[in-house]
Amino acid sequence: MKKSTIFSTLIVCAFFIGMFSCKKTVQTSTKITFDSIVVKEHIPLLETNDTTLPFADVKVSFVYPAKFGNQENLTRLQQIFIGTFFNDIQLDNLSPQQAMDNYIAHYTEEYKSLSNMYYDEKSRLPKGETPQWYWYYMYNTNKVMFQNDSLLSYAVEYSDYTGGAHGSHRITYTNIDLGDLVTVSEEDIFVPNYKKPLTDIIINRLMAKNNVTVPDSLIGIGFFNLDEVFPNNNFWLDDKGIHYSYNQYEIAPYSMGVIDVDIPYEDLSAILKPDNVIQKFFPKQK
Repeated sequence: MKKSTIFSTLIVCAFFIGMFSCKKTVQTSTKITFDSIVVKEHIPLLETNDTTLPFADVKVSFVYPAKFGNQENLTRLQQIFIGTFFNDIQLDNLSPQQAMDNYIAHYTEEYKSLSNMYYDEKSRLPKGETPQWYWYYMYNTNKVMFQNDSLLSYAVEYSDYTGGAHGSHRITYTNIDLGDLVTVSEEDIFVPNYKKPLTDIIINRLMAKNNVTVPDSLIGIGFFNLDEVFPNNNFWLDDKGIHYSYNQYEIAPYSMGVIDVDIPYEDLSAILKPDNVIQKFFPKQK
């Protein structure tokens, strides 16, 4: 009888330990399974099937997490992806497919609203000519830049043309702490009053990249006033360092494109917080 009681107790203990272990694994696992939604459309400006008339070339490819931990964690991770990809927090409470549908519908509505303007401008041109600046395009995509058990860094690349001399292109980054499911900013990494020393580091890296030895030489090769060069919170992280990007017109003219600045962690040691998130993401990083 005594043996039976002990045996039964062990079974019950094993059962609850097993349940706890399984639950913990599900809750804390940072393994992510990704899926994607791809949209390719030619949206006509006018209510006609005439392909010689203006249209918007739309290509959107959205990679998003489809499986991650429990449902609550997955919903939170998807919320971050949706809000940053579509650049609209009003969509981040929707499913990925619903967010995409709303995004495309809104773009279509905005583009088609230009039809009256098109007819007005066409009426003022010589007979047979059409305004050429209504052939729009919009391309939006994202990609993972780095991922380990505690960090996910990804980029959203957006290009469009909405009339004028040329289109535009920009890239924005998001870094997610997979343990707390929050985004990471400069304030999580650097000590207070970090901006001036970090600016100096960025300028030094730009000088090295462009093979010049004094800051004013950057202006000579096309950069704007150096007062406009400062940390912009647009970065991604990996185990080697922090990688900034400055978009067109931010610190240099359109013709110079997106400008990347890579900074190894050893160059940042003087301004990293004592218990900064870099140590959490990369425990071996000094």
